[in-house]
Amino acid sequence: MYLRLLGIIIFGVILFLGAPSRSCFAIKSAADSASTSDSKKTAPSTAGSTANSPIPSSSPITKDMVWIPPGTYWMGSENGMPDEQPVHEVTLDGFWIDKTEVTNEQFKKFVKETGYVTTAEKKPDPKDFPNAPVENLVAGGLVFAMTDGPVPLNDNNWARWWRWVPGANWKHPHGPDSNIEGKDKFPVVQICWDDAVAYCKWAGKRLPTEAEWEYAARGKLDRANFVWGNEKTPDGKWMANIWQGHFPYENSGEDGFKDASPVKTFPPNGFGLYDMSGNVWEWCSDWYMPDYYKSSPKNNPQGPATSYDPNEPGVAVRVQRGGSFLCSDEYCKGYKPSTRQKSSPDSGLSHAGFRCVYSEAKK
Repeated sequence: MYLRLLGIIIFGVILFLGAPSRSCFAIKSAADSASTSDSKKTAPSTAGSTANSPIPSSSPITKDMVWIPPGTYWMGSENGMPDEQPVHEVTLDGFWIDKTEVTNEQFKKFVKETGYVTTAEKKPDPKDFPNAPVENLVAGGLVFAMTDGPVPLNDNNWARWWRWVPGANWKHPHGPDSNIEGKDKFPVVQICWDDAVAYCKWAGKRLPTEAEWEYAARGKLDRANFVWGNEKTPDGKWMANIWQGHFPYENSGEDGFKDASPVKTFPPNGFGLYDMSGNVWEWCSDWYMPDYYKSSPKNNPQGPATSYDPNEPGVAVRVQRGGSFLCSDEYCKGYKPSTRQKSSPDSGLSHAGFRCVYSEAKK
């Protein structure tokens, strides 16, 4: 995502495709950004190579997962953003992937058994943000806020429709006055990359690589525009939970939803996977580099060893995929299988969650 560090406190920054960064809102200073000498962050890859053969489908660990067989596909898009190019062949080993995004019900179980506290629930440490006013160092998350009318969409002022909300977290996705009662089957949101990794480890799984995610999302279709084919609304039917109307002030909800929808609401793709398009963005294991496809290995790419976003050169960012209920054709077409997104690992968002994968070689 496009992150902007515009001083000690920035309450209004988000990426081009729809998701802002926690560190941009109450936390980072412009001076901190400028101090990064080469504008790149390096970290070890957390993704492992995948297995070539499935374990029995009756195994507890693969319950509610789908086996994706080994194969080769064309990754990227000739008609997408520059970071989706060049289109290139990728060959992957087989792997298991969750049928749905991780739900509130599943995340509740994880928290109950481990006592885990998400990043959004923690007060930022003043030591990490010495230039931020103490009153702004409060636990919270980033929440979408519809505008009262039309606003410019091309001037990078994303603060018009995003707010840093104290008290927003996975139990209160839109702030302390919201809750998830009766929403066990909805995807969990306000989950940052670090939280997603913690859940995966507890479950004996991991996050998908970006290449694995796109292969699974395409559902056996070769270079199709959408995860279900080439027509956006076949027979006039909405196939994913996205935005209809004028962004960010008018959402007609023609698909039945103006926010997240329960998992399995919309038809699955060719692999039997739900919500690989729309609903909520999903974290991948990879660091983000805009030109990675130019040098990506053909076999089981794990993502770059460094992160670099030319729009926010001082922030290390991880890849997100799949789009969300906020994706509008007027602004964001992130619901296409090739579209790449990115955000800092500590960012919890009201439209971002995850799903897990499993392979025998590395969990």
